[in-house]
Amino acid sequence: MDIGTKVTLNNGIEMPLLGLGTYMMRSGKETESAVLWALDAGYRLIDTATLYENERSVGKALKKSGVPREEVFLTTKLWNSDHGYERALAAFQESLGKLGLDYIDLYLIHWPVERLRGDSWRALETVLADGKCRAIGVSNYTIGHLEELLESSKTVPAVNQVEFSPYLFQRDLLDFCRAHNIQLEAYSPLTRGRRLGDRKLAHIAERYGKSPAQVLIRWALQHEVVVIPKPSRMERIRENTGVFDFSISPEDMERLDSFDEDLHTDWDPTDAP
Repeated sequence: MDIGTKVTLNNGIEMPLLGLGTYMMRSGKETESAVLWALDAGYRLIDTATLYENERSVGKALKKSGVPREEVFLTTKLWNSDHGYERALAAFQESLGKLGLDYIDLYLIHWPVERLRGDSWRALETVLADGKCRAIGVSNYTIGHLEELLESSKTVPAVNQVEFSPYLFQRDLLDFCRAHNIQLEAYSPLTRGRRLGDRKLAHIAERYGKSPAQVLIRWALQHEVVVIPKPSRMERIRENTGVFDFSISPEDMERLDSFDEDLHTDWDPTDAP
């Protein structure tokens, strides 16, 4: 396993295991710099969304980088106000235009909006069939939301992007996704910094000569989860690549698993209808 390692999605498309998240990178300079630093460090997965208001900056950075388009796996997402079949189609085209790209690698429904998510999923199936997107999936979907989708559609989502860390170890969701060949992807894998000072975590990190952040990323990778931390500083972006020269022991993986405290640092879709 290294920074170039990829996982094969259920439609045969390959997706890098480690990527850069861009949530809350609002300014153009901040986003462009982070994406350029990440691509220079070897990242080939970049995650954005309509909600983040930085798709244009991500697209500019991709062009400035000189990295061939086919080497970069680009994800963006449909926001809540754009749900519904026609509105979702229009939103996809708008994202494509802002990014300045001919296609998107992965398009996700950002949140399971009640009553409209089924129509939105049909729109995603349309852009997939039209070749404008290489894979489609969802974000913040619980087991119940996934069951509803699988019952109503023959297209199995390629990815479910959710908050996932030892402090929010969604084991049942991970098992469900594995059973249905849906790749789980972790956002906020570093708990947005809220548990990086945890002494239990620090003790484990010290044993491996690694930072707490590196241990959290490696933990997710060893659970076969795609990981997208979102540092904006160059040194942190590079530090997060230092997770491929060590392996967490089975005993320490169990210890990390036991850290679960149902910690949602942002949205909690548990009770979303």
